Amino acid sequence: MSEIDNIRNFAIIAHIDHGKSTIADRLIHKCGGLTEREMKAQVLDSMDIERERGITIKAQTVKLNYTSKSGKKFILNIIDTPGHVDFSYEVSRSLYACEGSILIVDSTQGVEAQTLANVYQALDINHEIIPVLNKTDLPASDLDKTNKQIEEVIGIDTSNAVPCSGKTGEGIDEILEKIIEVLPGPKGIKNEKLKCLLVDSWYDSYLGVVILVRVIDGKILKNMKIKMMSTNQEYIIEKVGVFTPKPKDINELNAGEIGFITTGIKVLSDTKVGDTICDASNPLQDALPGFKPSKPVVFCGLFPVDSSEYQKLKDGLAKLQLNDASFSFEPESSSALGLGFRCGFLGLLHLEIITERLEREFDINLLTTTPGVVYKLHMNNGEIKDLQNPSSLPNPTLIKFIEEPWIKATIITPDQYLGSIIKICQNKRGVQKNLTYSGNRAVINYELPLNEVVFDFNDRLKSMTSGYASFDYEIIGHKEGDLVKMGILVNSEPVDALAMMVHKDFAQSIGREVCEKLKDLIPKHNFMIPVQAAIGGKIIARETIKGFKKDVLTKIHGGGARDRKRKLLDKQKKGKARSKQFGKVEIPQEAFIGVLKISKEN
Repeated sequence: MSEIDNIRNFAIIAHIDHGKSTIADRLIHKCGGLTEREMKAQVLDSMDIERERGITIKAQTVKLNYTSKSGKKFILNIIDTPGHVDFSYEVSRSLYACEGSILIVDSTQGVEAQTLANVYQALDINHEIIPVLNKTDLPASDLDKTNKQIEEVIGIDTSNAVPCSGKTGEGIDEILEKIIEVLPGPKGIKNEKLKCLLVDSWYDSYLGVVILVRVIDGKILKNMKIKMMSTNQEYIIEKVGVFTPKPKDINELNAGEIGFITTGIKVLSDTKVGDTICDASNPLQDALPGFKPSKPVVFCGLFPVDSSEYQKLKDGLAKLQLNDASFSFEPESSSALGLGFRCGFLGLLHLEIITERLEREFDINLLTTTPGVVYKLHMNNGEIKDLQNPSSLPNPTLIKFIEEPWIKATIITPDQYLGSIIKICQNKRGVQKNLTYSGNRAVINYELPLNEVVFDFNDRLKSMTSGYASFDYEIIGHKEGDLVKMGILVNSEPVDALAMMVHKDFAQSIGREVCEKLKDLIPKHNFMIPVQAAIGGKIIARETIKGFKKDVLTKIHGGGARDRKRKLLDKQKKGKARSKQFGKVEIPQEAFIGVLKISKEN
């Protein structure tokens, strides 16, 4: 039985690649969570895609037993969080389940954009923070400079910062002692009514829905009848357990502890993240405040290349949604691409991960349309509508104005790249808000339209600064914009999958690029094909794909050849006109993918 004062709940937060999962490995190894034989690198990154890409996508929890140097026994509950901006929702949930955080900063790279974003989330909920300077074994490590940066940029004291190396294990003992010394124990009363926070849930094919919980007050027992306060549903607990990091069954979870329960729930939508769980026989009056629901910010269409795989795609999306409630999907049909789904994601990496998992785990060949954001349409009759798909834009005469989502971006960069970063932000219609320096690194704050950023901004930023700049954003709301729907016509037929919302000032240049790209990618037919970009009824760009020219005059010799040639050429002309009228232009998959890549090549 654990005393609540001997428990420490903490999250590991950092920028991407600063060593969160490696340090979690060292802590697990040091506390004997796994044997030498069971240990492997990034042991908490369980998905194949996490291990291949070297990133954490899902936050993972571990319960460890630790005996301090003074001989006291402690229970450590660690949550290893993702570092990428698309998964910041996972981070915020994890932080709510803890009282403190270990902030890991790469001592060769210093403070980066995601470091700032995650540490501010932790400070907002009054976390105690231990700074850890990782990668001290590398020759480029500079502890004094990194400490100074943490103090100047983040504003937290580094007098108790711990230098360490996740690779060699140096400094791990000091981190464990600092956790005991600096981080507070959880506040909670064991003999109170049960009050429990639902932190996360996922689907297991053997157990049904597994629910990760943090017990605030009281205790949760096997065979106890519980109630979910948001749905008023009651369930009986079948299994109570903790991750060590292997799942281990126990009989009860007490106040201050983190563990998992299963109740035979089969549908993930019955377990709302941030919900309050209480004792059905002694219910609570007030629920915990919970979390803000995650809202998809990027939308795109997913279509199977082979239309017979539609059902397979539908089943695949439903299965993935069981373990990732943050993406949404609904059926849509396109005249060019057939039946598919309109899907919402938290960002482009999230989109990439989901499409890769669909292709890999369910063996579906996919076609993805241009990613877009959600616009707010203010209609003349006072109604406000959300627009996810540009092809379903109503008649522009019915719209008073259109609003687009804007973000607040934080970019941290070595100062030699500052000029080119400011230029790219200006080109993306950005408004500079702030510029500060820490040593030779600049911290810039910009307000930018999400539509301009969502596609290729991060890639261009990385390539322009040799990978040294880092970027993080948060959505700040919607603002009115001079936006128009640009349609693409191939052989005078609109291709709905290529419709896009663009700013009026950039419409012509984007239209010209799309038409040029399609001209190269659509194969020649027997007839001439016009490729046009249009806003409403006005054509703003055009390219022409020339038709095959069959030589029909080779066999003509002798008298009257001139008249016979004329006759044959006229006949060929009529045939081409007829095939242009009735012929169907097949747009290959490469053409759609090519148009998606236009901005990246720009």
